[in-house]
Amino acid sequence: MLPVECEFESEVLSAVLQSRWPDRAAAQLRAHAETCAICSDVAAVAGVIDNARERTRGSATVPDSGRVWWLAQVRARREAARSAARPITATQLIAGAAAVGFSGACFGATSRWFQEALAGFSFSAAFAEHTVLAIGMAAVILVVPAAAWLALRRD
Repeated sequence: MLPVECEFESEVLSAVLQSRWPDRAAAQLRAHAETCAICSDVAAVAGVIDNARERTRGSATVPDSGRVWWLAQVRARREAARSAARPITATQLIAGAAAVGFSGACFGATSRWFQEALAGFSFSAAFAEHTVLAIGMAAVILVVPAAAWLALRRD
């Protein structure tokens, strides 16, 4: 079974990351790394990663601190406005549902032909014939507001 750790692994890694490998590293450590598969792999991989880091460090563009601060302020204001708008949106949904219900009640109370149609209508017989439709309408009445609330909650 091959070993997965070596006691000198951290020393080899430090030497590579401190740019001491292999020229300024201790002779015993270099000799060990030549014979140990783990330490030689650590030295090779860490060296490649360190070289890539040094190459990309020069090409990195760091934005101005004033711009970073300004963007953070804009983001904070946007998030505050979004969180302040959530209760307003929920109130608007409730008010809209109430307005639709009130309009329906006013229509039903003032429309003569609608009242006459309801007088001859037997709810128990209609419900027995259209059970699936009644259950579907009840589901829509419950599901649509719940879906709107969940959709607004994610923002």
